[in-house]
Amino acid sequence: MTNQPAESRSAFITLIGRPNVGKSSLLNALVGEKVAIVSQKPQTTRTRITGILTRGPVQLVFMDTPGMHKPRTKLSEYMVKTINSSVSDGDLAVLVVEPEGELTAVERSLIDTIRQDRRQGVAVINKIDLVKDKTRLMGKMQELADAFPFEAIVPVSAQEGDGVEDLLQTLEGFAVPSPHFFDDDAFTDQPEKVIAGEIIREKLLRCLSDEVPHGTAVAVEKMREQERDDLDILDIEAVIYCERESHKGIIIGKGGQMLKKIASAARADLEDFFRIQVNLHCWVKVKEDWRNREGLLRSFGYQEP
Repeated sequence: MTNQPAESRSAFITLIGRPNVGKSSLLNALVGEKVAIVSQKPQTTRTRITGILTRGPVQLVFMDTPGMHKPRTKLSEYMVKTINSSVSDGDLAVLVVEPEGELTAVERSLIDTIRQDRRQGVAVINKIDLVKDKTRLMGKMQELADAFPFEAIVPVSAQEGDGVEDLLQTLEGFAVPSPHFFDDDAFTDQPEKVIAGEIIREKLLRCLSDEVPHGTAVAVEKMREQERDDLDILDIEAVIYCERESHKGIIIGKGGQMLKKIASAARADLEDFFRIQVNLHCWVKVKEDWRNREGLLRSFGYQEP
């Protein structure tokens, strides 16, 4: 832990919402680094991802959670438990919603969770860049105000960055006198192997058809930095697990082309993140019905909150 600035303050902030409202994109925009993977597919985030931002005396610790949904497997049961425990653990809950449409039953359930835990709440209306007539946001803001006494309702575009600084200034107001719990230059508490595995899984989500990605998990088995030909190289060995032999064939692709495409895209992001040349090797293995097998879930890092 670094030396604490005078009158240091901190806050633990939980981001909640239904799938695909842009919580992970918002986390990345708030922290200024890509700490959570992003895709158009629902339930991209499976576990609690922590992002850390320190600005002078204030440290904000953000907890991104899976989108609230009806659980259908042991994995999704774990994801829902992660949401509920994260709200209880945080000092402040930030409900992220989209600008169009009425509040859904899921969103009202999340509001009830905030109310029951007696947490302070801030509402964020994301994706305002998709709304041409900004006066239409007033109706959404009023609906949110009627549903819960939010401390603030902030419209933002995580994609474009609009309103992000206003949101940060609002959230800083909830920090209380406290030491900083992380080094001031830290931006996540995720182990490097977990980050690498999530980057690879993001490429699976982006490259594969709908039925395959949610049945995949990535385990990074080795990460080793070494020098070769006067270059520092990070060797990464990862195993992609899927549930069916037919899915394995889809992931590998004809002549191995799909796996090469996934690995190439992942390697580029890994090099950007770790700021070092990466030598990535990926294998594909089948673990039938792993999403309902508790032992396998634990081995993939999905522990009970």
